[in-house]
Amino acid sequence: MSELGRVLRVEARRTAPLVAVPLLTAVGVVTAWLSLVPDVAYWDNTVVALVNTVRVLGPLAAGLAAWAAVRERRLDYLRDLTPRSPATGALVDMALLSAAALAAYGTVAAVVVVDTVLREQAGRAQMMGILAGGTALVMHVVFGYLAGRLVPRRATAAVVVVATWLWAAVRMPSTSWWSLLPPAALNEVELFMGLRSQVLADGVLWSAGLTTALILAYVWWLNRRFWMIVPLLAALSLTVLATVRLEASDGRAVGPAPISPSCREWPLTICVHPALRGALPALMTATTPLAARLNGTPGAFTKIEQRPGTAPAGLSKGVARIHLDGLTPGYEAQVVRQIRDGLVDARACSSQRRRGAEYRAMVDAWLLGTEQPDISDLRGARVFAAWTEQQRRAWLRTNFSAYHRCALTARAFRASPA
Repeated sequence: MSELGRVLRVEARRTAPLVAVPLLTAVGVVTAWLSLVPDVAYWDNTVVALVNTVRVLGPLAAGLAAWAAVRERRLDYLRDLTPRSPATGALVDMALLSAAALAAYGTVAAVVVVDTVLREQAGRAQMMGILAGGTALVMHVVFGYLAGRLVPRRATAAVVVVATWLWAAVRMPSTSWWSLLPPAALNEVELFMGLRSQVLADGVLWSAGLTTALILAYVWWLNRRFWMIVPLLAALSLTVLATVRLEASDGRAVGPAPISPSCREWPLTICVHPALRGALPALMTATTPLAARLNGTPGAFTKIEQRPGTAPAGLSKGVARIHLDGLTPGYEAQVVRQIRDGLVDARACSSQRRRGAEYRAMVDAWLLGTEQPDISDLRGARVFAAWTEQQRRAWLRTNFSAYHRCALTARAFRASPA
């Protein structure tokens, strides 16, 4: 009878992993792939994609575990025939289901890591973040399995899926410290920022502590051995400690991250975030004509620096400070326009007259290398169009102050530049 029970238990446990691994892997790969930033391979965002994937995989894994627990509850009479502890079969089941979930999670992690490595990756892999996703997934498996054991009803799996899904759905990113409880709700990490290792470590501690507490509580409930209260209280203490630490973080999962910029130094010096170093050739091509046209004017620049989104952009002392979030089509033109916008006094230009705005648009089109707009001063437009490139540069050196203040008039286009 003992041998028959062993065979039946193995057979019963075989179905759940065979279903769980391919299903969780497929759902996880699709979810993680959609979460990746398409044009920026930043390691922190790879970790965010994995952690957020658990918000989808977790409820599914918990539901599968609950289904397996309900299904195997019918074999308890066979387990009772063995001299082993009644908790042994449940522990083996949870280990097997957790291994299946982690196998799927590992496959998903391998896919997104390879994708990041093959692109212009920057930063460093946060192993603690990958571990946080894995421990949160195991926590879901244990919760789902124990729910199925304690309430062996067909509807239990559906209830578990809904409950765990709500636990993830109601906690939006960056709302409060509650959003950092596993599985954490994380926003895309901006360039020049990074995930805080302490928050990730606290997430691992919280998941591990709660998972251990659930298992110990179930085993104690079966065996009634009071010495198990000590490790149970220790596990709960770890969970409480992690909760206090997460609450002290004020919901801030990211912080400033020092980086070594990637630069290209001829004919201009252009420095960007390492994740965007693939943009250097295109930026050099797009900004060099503008730099040449501004040479000799107060707006001349020889260096371009990418700055964080929270830092001011602008043009000062020969350095153009720009913002660049990604490599979406047209980013080169966006950078050139940012530099162009830094050439004028925004306060003075806010009250410029229509004729002055037309002259500025005409000069801007030349600086940006775009098509000349139609303006009401046809004579001025014809004169400016007839000048050579060198004449226009000489004219800009003479009239840059008026251009900067958006104070150009028809008189500026009457005399030919030297």
